[in-house]
Amino acid sequence: MFAALMSLPRPSVTALGLSAMLLAACGPLGIYYKAGTSVALMNDTQTTCEVEALGKVPVDQRIVREPVRIVPRQVCNRKGDCTTVYDRIGGEIRTYDANVDLRQRVLNQCMTAKGYTYVELPACSQSIKRAAPAGVTTVMPRLAPNSCAIDNNNGTWQIVTPG
Repeated sequence: MFAALMSLPRPSVTALGLSAMLLAACGPLGIYYKAGTSVALMNDTQTTCEVEALGKVPVDQRIVREPVRIVPRQVCNRKGDCTTVYDRIGGEIRTYDANVDLRQRVLNQCMTAKGYTYVELPACSQSIKRAAPAGVTTVMPRLAPNSCAIDNNNGTWQIVTPG
């Protein structure tokens, strides 16, 4: 019924905790959802599941170096005399966690086992924001296909179902 609102979570475990509390001004709110559950309990359950996932699938930090390419280009002066110079592109070193996807799957399993579903609620339009009374969602309401989220710009959010 709410297939348009629900999807498999994709953010990393560390980013997921932040995304549940912070909502970009125009972006969707991604949260683990269970109707009638307090937001505080959802946050506690998510933290417990994140710690469990980290224990089962620890960080596997990898280091990679991007390939180096030498790219020629011509530089000409005002007289039309040209010289070929070579630019070095790439070679940056970056790190990544090779276990982030597996750890995310373990987190998803844990939250699903506790009765939660991951949902992404679109940001409410400006007209809905203006019409809605100021508030903070403390207990997750039932969702409808037109449910949306308002960012309170202080780490809290409000779920609204116009209508």
